[in-house]
Amino acid sequence: MQWIKATLRASTAVIGATLLGACAAGESPTAPVISPPPPPPPPVALTVPAVTREFRGMWIATVANIDWPSRSGLPVAQQQAEFSSILDAAEQAGLNAIVLQVRAAGDALFPSTLEPWSRSLTGTQGVDPGYDPLAYAITQARLRGLEVHAWFNPFRAANLSDTLRLAATHFAVRRPELTRKYCTQLWFDPGEAAVQDQAIAVITDVLRRYDVDAVHLDDYFYPYPDTRCAGLDFPDSATYASYQRGGGLLARADWRRDNVNRFVERLYRDAHLASPTARVGISPFGIWRPGSPAGIVGLDSYASIYADSRTWLQRGWVDYFAPQLYWSIASTGQSFGALLTWWGQQNTMRRHLWPGLAAYRVSDGSTSAYAASEIPAQVELTRGQNAATGGSTGSLLYNTTVVVNDRGGLRSLLAGGVFAARALPPATSWLDATAPPTPTIGVTSLGDVLRVSITPVTSEPLSWYLIRWRTGGRWSQRLQRASALTADVPTAGTDGVVVNAIDKVGNASPDAVWRP
Repeated sequence: MQWIKATLRASTAVIGATLLGACAAGESPTAPVISPPPPPPPPVALTVPAVTREFRGMWIATVANIDWPSRSGLPVAQQQAEFSSILDAAEQAGLNAIVLQVRAAGDALFPSTLEPWSRSLTGTQGVDPGYDPLAYAITQARLRGLEVHAWFNPFRAANLSDTLRLAATHFAVRRPELTRKYCTQLWFDPGEAAVQDQAIAVITDVLRRYDVDAVHLDDYFYPYPDTRCAGLDFPDSATYASYQRGGGLLARADWRRDNVNRFVERLYRDAHLASPTARVGISPFGIWRPGSPAGIVGLDSYASIYADSRTWLQRGWVDYFAPQLYWSIASTGQSFGALLTWWGQQNTMRRHLWPGLAAYRVSDGSTSAYAASEIPAQVELTRGQNAATGGSTGSLLYNTTVVVNDRGGLRSLLAGGVFAARALPPATSWLDATAPPTPTIGVTSLGDVLRVSITPVTSEPLSWYLIRWRTGGRWSQRLQRASALTADVPTAGTDGVVVNAIDKVGNASPDAVWRP
């Protein structure tokens, strides 16, 4: 008992001394214990969206200065300024490709040993404009994330009114026996082997010398019937007679179709020999034959211009097919929707189907003018197609001037509507199905911007790097040429950056992801 009391007295003394010491140090004997701060909330998961795919192209016609240059003979600086404005308008509208006419009629929009300079540039065929328009177009388009498709007319030679102004190097001057006069035009005869050789040589020369994404033909093979020369037949009797003397048995119409078929098949083969990753595209007249599908009326391109376009699609002699569906959704005899569906049904090889849309009809002053809303509505119809069964995955606008001038508010409507979210063209997997490897990236803060540095990890030629970043829960993106290895994105609010390498046929690498 005495021991317990002594122990209590000692404990009381220690406690008292401790409290006095705390008071002397200025501390409150009742100060609360401070808990450590709570852990930060976990970061919002970074779910990277799939790359959006849709082809959005625009034809730039140079023949007769339809779209560019605005007139011949302009100084180089003005020509280039006009072209840059066209590309700016394409980018603003949400497009991702241009289809530039580089051989309109046996001439060239680039330096060539095979054909003379285009008259559209200087006003005189064969005169050097002082720069390379095709090289300029490719460089400027790459800066804006736009593909460049080189557009050729294989058999059109000139207007008859121009024949006295043709340059000495023009193929019609060098080989006049290969030309045919038809109504107001001069044509190269598609039945002549040398004519086909010349066109193939010009196209493959461009593919070997220029980094174009595709080569493109429109709907001119044999000439369209002309009301100014009603009933006139194409004057190829001598060529057909030579074919018959050689043992040919096809009827004349079938022989003409076979001439075009053999050219298309050869173009597809030779183009890929020259550039295995460049696509081959054709934009035929939108009606193959009346009655296909039921209720469709109009020009019979199979019988009138000898274009068996369905065969080209079904044989896979194209990488993309852009039938010119230049009619409205409300049209009955040439129903846009019915033709779109029918072409999808013919697309048994599952090539890209990108119909041509008649933007030129928007507010054109005619009684059949489109409202600007017609074009977005047609785009929406193409999106309703099932690509897995041959349906459309994009579209092409004709022509450029309407988009540049924002006629009827079309460009603004596209930019703020159906093309507001950016997209890459679909990949062409039958040319190359292997995606490039994931690039290595690093991110450095530079104050207001984050600088993304890219280290290539493959020797495979690339077209682009796709840069995407999330700010405040919203994704933005930029497509830049593969030679550009840095990109700046906003610092404020950005909680993730993703980079994909895009190869020459559009395959995307796995995501390279950075998080702060």
